[in-house]
Amino acid sequence: MTDSPVPRIQLNDGHSIPQLGFGVFKVDPGETERIVLDALEVGYRHLDTARIYGNEEGVGRAIAASGIPREELFITTKLWNDDQGTASVPAAFERSLDRLGLEYLDLYLIHWPTPARDRYVETWRAFEHLREGGRVRSIGVSNFLAHHLERLVDETDVVPAIDQIELHPYHQQPDTTAFAEEHGIVVEAWGPLGQGKYPLFELPEVVAAAEAHGKTPAQVVIRWHLQRGHVLFPKSNRRERMAENFDVFDFTLDDAEVEAITALEREGRVSAHPDEFN
Repeated sequence: MTDSPVPRIQLNDGHSIPQLGFGVFKVDPGETERIVLDALEVGYRHLDTARIYGNEEGVGRAIAASGIPREELFITTKLWNDDQGTASVPAAFERSLDRLGLEYLDLYLIHWPTPARDRYVETWRAFEHLREGGRVRSIGVSNFLAHHLERLVDETDVVPAIDQIELHPYHQQPDTTAFAEEHGIVVEAWGPLGQGKYPLFELPEVVAAAEAHGKTPAQVVIRWHLQRGHVLFPKSNRRERMAENFDVFDFTLDDAEVEAITALEREGRVSAHPDEFN
């Protein structure tokens, strides 16, 4: 495997995951191949997509066109809500693999708990069977709160390797992250830069750290995530911004800078609430 500056985090199933990746949420399917190829050329090797994004095919074309050996890549996709349930999961998984043009996945996630459907426990058991079959290496969840995770831990055999949640300085989900840490579940942060929903890059705590290190506010927030132990995948359609987001391994925030950004917590969720989204 070629050298990469991106650290890898050990998962509870023995596999590991690159800590910094590239996400394709809201990337136009017609532009996905070009954008993902740009990301791969910049140096990203961890790609995060989902069935509902409608761009798995474009991700797959970029992987094929890149010439990068499969074993150097870490590919994640997600099961959408209407495919939850014991009977639906295997076919949905195969369709995602076909669209991606892959023989196996590195990580497969339940996209939302959708509690009104109350199918996430049986869906998780189907995920356990997929993992046993060997065509997905790690299984996890997305948007699960502590009480959703607790049900899986109590009622099934496999603890999720990952919980991918909305996480940024204004919304750090301490209850969920504490439960995850206690049970060896790695936290992935989606929307790690707040999706532009608040003036993150103008906050004095972020600006001061950026000026101190000669970096941009975005690079400082990405570095904060890395030092907090999160896996994250900032999204950009512009190659120069992709490169900027990747250029975060030549500086370190000091403890006071990390603590100042951590103190920005406002319970400021900017997306749907997992108990209400079905």
